[in-house]
Amino acid sequence: MNPALPGRALIAEDEPVLAAVLARTLAQLWPALEIVATAPNGLAAVEQALALRPDVLFLDIKMPGQTGLEAAEALLERWDDARPFPQIVFVTAYDDYAVQAFERAALDYVLKPVNEARLARTVARLQERLAGNPPPDAGLARLVEQMRALLPEAPAAGRLGVIRAAVGNTVRMIPVQDVVYFQALDKYVNVATAEGDALIRLSLKELLPQLDGARFCQVSRGCIVNLTEVSCAARDAAGKLTLSLRSRPDKLKVSPLFAHLFRQM
Repeated sequence: MNPALPGRALIAEDEPVLAAVLARTLAQLWPALEIVATAPNGLAAVEQALALRPDVLFLDIKMPGQTGLEAAEALLERWDDARPFPQIVFVTAYDDYAVQAFERAALDYVLKPVNEARLARTVARLQERLAGNPPPDAGLARLVEQMRALLPEAPAAGRLGVIRAAVGNTVRMIPVQDVVYFQALDKYVNVATAEGDALIRLSLKELLPQLDGARFCQVSRGCIVNLTEVSCAARDAAGKLTLSLRSRPDKLKVSPLFAHLFRQM
């Protein structure tokens, strides 16, 4: 380890005592590391990370608002590439299943309560990566692959044939194959068709297992698209994908987590 190597970190932990213990142990192991903020939940962690651009994020897995995995996914979508994407360390209570999952994905993690020897190994790995100055896109690609390994598989569910969606004071009966895409809103999901929009109360998480996986796929945290309605996927100068549609003029952004779905066959 190199205690003098500079760095900036953000800790996201909803239990103040545990956050303080982690910060104190980090100060002993890595004195030159500056803790720029401590976030009490996943939503605050995302906003503070976007504002402060730390080098390292310590994300508690179970937090109110958003889990650590959801916060990392949100950051992957919203990061603007002005700085390299931060190194991420997930913090989890001791659980054999969780530990095996993180090791299988080759992601950094530390256990609660914090073990100094275990944290020291994580610090050494972080310092090695930061000192090596890897290309930002290489680090991001690595994280995307690791995050995909942890995404839960959707449970089996009955297939929807028709969507009952509200349009003003009426209810439209929309055949599922006519849906161009589903877009999450604050309290509803917008059902976009060639004829217009309608609203349902079912969340994307509840909706996805009921759709035909050969036709519909999630392309971001807030959007599921009908693949038969996609005319092309274009990549901009920054490497980000945007989908053009056959039946609507809308452009849909693709999260890095789902960009692999549109690689050339």
